[in-house]
Amino acid sequence: MDPMMKMWVSLVGIGLMAIAAVIISLARYKTKGVLRGILSFIAFGMLVLGGILGFISIT
Repeated sequence: MDPMMKMWVSLVGIGLMAIAAVIISLARYKTKGVLRGILSFIAFGMLVLGGILGFISIT
């Protein structure tokens, strides 16, 4: 993978992690019930995907 592609992959990973942090904060402080669980699950998925992309960008 060329360096420019690694940069874009890492930026997408960082962006996903940042969005996940915002979603989990929203879920914890503004929602209740099933919506909280759904948002938390989505945020967890985005966090895992961002971590995988970050790992790919350093290899």
